[in-house]
Amino acid sequence: MLSRIAESLYWVGRYVERAEDTARILDVHVHRTLEDPSVEEDAACRGLLAVMGVAAPEEPLDSADLLDILAFDSGSTTSIAGSMVAARENARSARDSISSEMWECLNATYNALPAVVARVSGGSPHGFFSYVKERAAILAGLADSTMSRDDGWLFLVLGRSLERVDMTARLLSASFGDGSGAAELVTTLRCCSAHEAFLRTYRRRVEPDLVAEFLLLDRLFPRSAFHALGRAEECLAHLQPGAGRAGLDDEARRILGRARTDLEFRRVHELVADLPSHLVSLQECCSAAGDALARRFFRQSAPQEWSLEIAAGRQ
Repeated sequence: MLSRIAESLYWVGRYVERAEDTARILDVHVHRTLEDPSVEEDAACRGLLAVMGVAAPEEPLDSADLLDILAFDSGSTTSIAGSMVAARENARSARDSISSEMWECLNATYNALPAVVARVSGGSPHGFFSYVKERAAILAGLADSTMSRDDGWLFLVLGRSLERVDMTARLLSASFGDGSGAAELVTTLRCCSAHEAFLRTYRRRVEPDLVAEFLLLDRLFPRSAFHALGRAEECLAHLQPGAGRAGLDDEARRILGRARTDLEFRRVHELVADLPSHLVSLQECCSAAGDALARRFFRQSAPQEWSLEIAAGRQ
């Protein structure tokens, strides 16, 4: 496979996942500001921008300003709309390597975005978030059902998995920043589509330690950081099978393996005791793995970045 095609498919996976997970994070923020009148809106917006790695403007912020920056700005790949536009452009570059159904899904989403944004501007953004999550789920289903399990599919899933680890860490940073009560934790789980799976797993009331355990360490839930790290490792193992006599010579796989084993062999109370640093470490791991992947597989070109990335500056 040509490196430019592999790179485009990798970024399709990352950008669609970024759009979906940013919608989930903003959904948590909107629910919190609406349900808790004690929340200081300007501080909450600035905190979320910091979590997402975006510089906050000097003037006071409200949720409408936050949505303009992180949801509706089609010119920035840190926003939902911008990520979907970038995913469509990368898919166009790899048009012959994806199914026609996948292209139609991304192209139809791209064409519908201005109308959807106009419909929700000034009103409730929940419909926009639901639309983005639905379109991302449709694309994931089409990829799983219409693509051969070849290198193209592996790069797509690899990008999706890396972005999922990073964004799960950001979601937890946003949710646990100021301490969360039961209602906020339930909202977090619901915005991850994890509430029902959580209840079936634990069969008890929602507690902060259990939410962190479920979203970081669960082996079976696909949105957990541990599960996504394992999936990324599997993709790399198929893309570059075999290992040297003295261990792995795949730097990206080594980075991801260290992060996975660090989670696997830690007790949850150790993670929760210093949760912010562990979450930043996960983001740094994804950034370093992305750099290693670019050096190993992709053409030598300028990296695609977050704006003012909080952890290390690159994806």
